[in-house]
Amino acid sequence: MNRIKVINEPSELVPMLRSVDTPVKRDVLKEVTLEWRTADEIEQKFGPEGRDAIIFFEKMKLVETRWLSKNGGYPEKSYHTYYTSFSINAQWPVYEISDVLTAAMMSDDEYAGIESKILEEVGSEGRFSGDIAESLGLSSTMLKSLVRRSVKMDYRGHRIELIREE
Repeated sequence: MNRIKVINEPSELVPMLRSVDTPVKRDVLKEVTLEWRTADEIEQKFGPEGRDAIIFFEKMKLVETRWLSKNGGYPEKSYHTYYTSFSINAQWPVYEISDVLTAAMMSDDEYAGIESKILEEVGSEGRFSGDIAESLGLSSTMLKSLVRRSVKMDYRGHRIELIREE
């Protein structure tokens, strides 16, 4: 089945750009495009960074999961890319796309500092995104892009909430 991810909002570019920002992420993405793979198989082939990549892809909703039993053993969660292609056909103001690209391309250290400030604002109960943007002096596009980059928080409507582990 062909599934096409239509990107019609600038911050939706962030997960796509971050999914190929290292050679390991690119290789893992190619691997799960071809076949269903478990996290253990990915880690055996690509090391711990490979396992981190597959977890990142799951949080970014770039892979689907299902339980597979191999050789009559216990079922294991396996991963495969959800989309077969992306469609980007958009026109955005320069200030919006510059926020998106800045959020996607900033160093991990710089991002970690900003992410911790956002998480502090979000708290354990979540918070309205407009209040956080105002408090931190960020545009709504920049905040949305930074949140989309994170594997610790996500948007629920107009609120930002922590991602609860399954």
